[in-house]
Amino acid sequence: MSSLVDLEIFARVVTAESMSAAGREMGLSPAVVSKRMRRLEDRLGTRLLQRTTRQIALTEAGQGFYERVVAILASIEEAESFVTRRSTTARGTLKVTAPTSFGRMHVAPHLGPFLAANPELTLNLQLNDEFVDIVGEGFDVAIRIAELTASSHVARRLAPVHRVLCASPDYLARHGRPETLADLEKHACLSPQQQDGWRLDGPDGPVVIRPSAPIRTNSSEVVREAVVAGFGIALRSTWDVGPELSSGRLEVVLPDYRGARGVAVHAVYPSRRFLPLKVRVFIDHLAGLYGSAPYWDDGLEAVLSGQKRRRRAATAETLEEAT
Repeated sequence: MSSLVDLEIFARVVTAESMSAAGREMGLSPAVVSKRMRRLEDRLGTRLLQRTTRQIALTEAGQGFYERVVAILASIEEAESFVTRRSTTARGTLKVTAPTSFGRMHVAPHLGPFLAANPELTLNLQLNDEFVDIVGEGFDVAIRIAELTASSHVARRLAPVHRVLCASPDYLARHGRPETLADLEKHACLSPQQQDGWRLDGPDGPVVIRPSAPIRTNSSEVVREAVVAGFGIALRSTWDVGPELSSGRLEVVLPDYRGARGVAVHAVYPSRRFLPLKVRVFIDHLAGLYGSAPYWDDGLEAVLSGQKRRRRAATAETLEEAT
């Protein structure tokens, strides 16, 4: 009979699509994982995995075996949870990656209550503006702000993202306020190097703008500080510059255009199968904090409406003086 450990290793290899990644998840060396897989195949008398230098794929026999192994392991986990009540306690180390600014502003401040509610959990939070390989680097969950396309991973939407074009009053006083998208060509448009254009939704549908600026940086935080300091116009998320918009340190320009609506805050994790409780409670915690109307947008529409009214009034006054 196959060892339950061998079955778990096999399932982990399949979900991670890598013996090395499965080994890291289970604290085993790649050599040990490979040896256990060969022993399992020898015992069964059939090949379960097709191995190449770049990937691992299931054979036909392996696919059928995997489906049954998953059911067996799920039943065992359910039985253990029933007896030991493990389903009520998150344990171990939770490794999370998140964008630098968002992690600093909207994850880190909320960790105290989360860890207090889960005292047997240790959190390893890594902030990075690049999309990391969550399986290859051993992350349990990634917070990603994007319009996600088809992926081998599972994603849960945590909050909408509203992005606006904005600039400081000082910059607008010195350089004028753009009235059309074409006017942006005469302005310094600040954007991180890794951002592939500004994808906007406007009155006539989606449009892409290729911004150019005197500042080149890979840091979204540098762009944020530059726009607040009056260096140009930027497309920023309200979760990032909401306080500056509310205080008037930044003003919205071209308010009829917003960042693409498909962009949202997501929690991404490798697989729905064997989702550890530590991952589930963390994602639930963030979802409860943010939701469909996140706290960082409280009162923001009123501020933006007020800016529009003041702008219309100023325009009307200018026209009246001209006549």
